[in-house]
Amino acid sequence: MSPRSSSASTDSAPAATEGTLRPSDHAESDASEIQQPALGLVGWLRWGWRQLTSMRTALVLLLLLAIAAVPGSIVPQRSADPNGVTQYFTDNPDLAPILDGLSLFDVYPSPWFSAIYILLFVSLIGCVIPRTKHHYKALRSRPPRTPARLGRLGDHRERVVELDADQDAAAAASATIDLAQQQLRKAGYRVERYDAGHTLSVSAERGYLRETGNLVFHTALIGVLVAVGIGGGFAYTGQTVIIEGRTFVNTMLDYTSFNPGRFVDTDGLTPYSITLDSFDVTYVAPGTAGAGQAGDFSANVTTQFPGEESSEASVRVNHPMEIAGDRVYLMGNGYAPTIRIRDAEGEVVFDESVPFLPQDTSMTSVGVLKIADGMPEQLGLVGFFYPTAQPLASGALTSVYPALVYPVVTLNVFSGDLGIDDGTPRSVYTLDTGDMERLTGGDTGVDSLQLLPGQFVDLPDGLGTIEFVDEASAAAPIEADPDAPMTGGDFAGSVKRYVSLSIHRDAAAGWVLIFALLATAGLLAGLFVPRRRMWVKVQPSGNTLTVEYAGLARGEDPTLAAAVEQFATRHGEAVDATVGGAGLGRDEASGPRVN
Repeated sequence: MSPRSSSASTDSAPAATEGTLRPSDHAESDASEIQQPALGLVGWLRWGWRQLTSMRTALVLLLLLAIAAVPGSIVPQRSADPNGVTQYFTDNPDLAPILDGLSLFDVYPSPWFSAIYILLFVSLIGCVIPRTKHHYKALRSRPPRTPARLGRLGDHRERVVELDADQDAAAAASATIDLAQQQLRKAGYRVERYDAGHTLSVSAERGYLRETGNLVFHTALIGVLVAVGIGGGFAYTGQTVIIEGRTFVNTMLDYTSFNPGRFVDTDGLTPYSITLDSFDVTYVAPGTAGAGQAGDFSANVTTQFPGEESSEASVRVNHPMEIAGDRVYLMGNGYAPTIRIRDAEGEVVFDESVPFLPQDTSMTSVGVLKIADGMPEQLGLVGFFYPTAQPLASGALTSVYPALVYPVVTLNVFSGDLGIDDGTPRSVYTLDTGDMERLTGGDTGVDSLQLLPGQFVDLPDGLGTIEFVDEASAAAPIEADPDAPMTGGDFAGSVKRYVSLSIHRDAAAGWVLIFALLATAGLLAGLFVPRRRMWVKVQPSGNTLTVEYAGLARGEDPTLAAAVEQFATRHGEAVDATVGGAGLGRDEASGPRVN
């Protein structure tokens, strides 16, 4: 180290020690005297708007929307599965009220889900509009001027073309740059010619489809939100149960549950009817692998519009039926034994096919009968239906096969108040026995009622008789023999089947599909279309032309070097064939040159 540098180092030591290292005329300021400008209400609103309309916020809201939709697929929703919600309350009496308070049984119309939905909608609009304006201006602007030193760019090629002695270098340079301009335009570039004296150049750029794809993607997302939001107001979902031989009419009276959008006119539903002719199902035979498992389900129905001829159709799992813009889905099936009850004088007070709800894969089913009139007291009966009954060691029955091999109905009778006279809605599938007296089963000392198809037994306390109607036989009913052996028989058709249908209308489904396809196309364009610029410069010098090629990418573009090389080769071949005097050119750079 020289003495001078040592001296300078020594002189600066105190300043370094003090931590200033600033000019001698620097004036220190007291940080406590610095006052930040007050934003005010308008300033804070602008700041909030910029935060909301940033792409980062839009992505966070989109992620939140996806997360918020998860409970809708885990917890049963009232709009799609009201019976499932009721069952959830029964199975989880402590947890269900908490979930209901959080609107987890009505996720999609809940306030917190709607808030995320609306914020995402506003954020996307705030992102798309400014970007669309900027993109439109960029599309109308000229490609940038050719840089003075193309050699500074990483992807650069240089080529020297030798001319004949009698060739005009200026004309050859013009022809060379014209070839580049034509080839670039043919390759999909936007081109602009920039000449400066004897130096000719063309500037080209492509890849605006990438930004267009991004805008299409985000605009399509807005379209999906609008379609779902508005279309949901015109959508409805309803459930109904149809027993073989009966007809459903598309009116509010025939729905067991109905969840309309806010714009749906429940009095203006499209009139049509659906009659269940038969229900076909196959089961794996006993003694084989998978015995009892169901194969194909098919509900064979007849549909009809007022004043038109009827037509036949079928509804199968994952194959809904289309009718009047509605989609009819097969949701479930089961047995509906026909029960006939007579009073003490022999008058029929109840004669209905009652749907029994399956409880397991062997179709052990539970059903409820309610007799509100015709008896001295209201009666309620809770029963089990076993398609293939078999006694257990404890004496109880179970079903060992889902088809009708040995169908048995067992019933327990309750008398008292059914709780339907006060106008309170009650489920037809449950019986509140809190205010009723048990007449059979349990600790009453009276056996539960047990019936085969075609049999009848007496009701307790001389109330009358009950019959399990055999639908496949016109023979007179026979009295049940409790000591008869439980052997199988031909009971095909003895018990009616029923199907549970979900009828759904979604006017926005087509629009959602269109916007989803647009979003996919925009996303693909945004991911795979490269954004790049290309320059070609020609400079004549005596009897030669120096041709330079360079490229620059916006963002990651691993194919840029290959694209520059490919264009330089193609353009060089065209120049050699049309401009070069000897038909040959010298390539001065065999690879990328970085300066």
